[in-house]
Amino acid sequence: MSSSSQAAHLTLRAGLAFAFLYPPYAALSDPISWQAYFPAFVHALPLPTIVLLHAFGVLEVVIALWLLSGWRIRLPASLAAVMLLGIVVFNWPQLDVLFRDLSIVAIALALALWPATQNRARMATDSRGY
Repeated sequence: MSSSSQAAHLTLRAGLAFAFLYPPYAALSDPISWQAYFPAFVHALPLPTIVLLHAFGVLEVVIALWLLSGWRIRLPASLAAVMLLGIVVFNWPQLDVLFRDLSIVAIALALALWPATQNRARMATDSRGY
């Protein structure tokens, strides 16, 4: 893979990872605002929403770190796309705030659909240290 393709791939991974690292961080300082994005059926579960919020945050951090690692990128990118689509679908009335998530879904799909030969070449280059 060319150096510009490697830079593009890294930029997409870093941008998508940031979208998954910021919410758990922000939820620590203002959990009430972030709990509002849970759909009604989640609020009806027998667990406290704060526990669910932080459990979801752990999942987001895991996905972000996986994206940054670049290892088997199709899986975390696909999971990211599904999670973001779910957030938008279940919070459709808040589309004025969440419309950007659809652009982030496009980033996730671009990574998930990145040609496998380029992914293998990138991983081989990364393992050599340059």
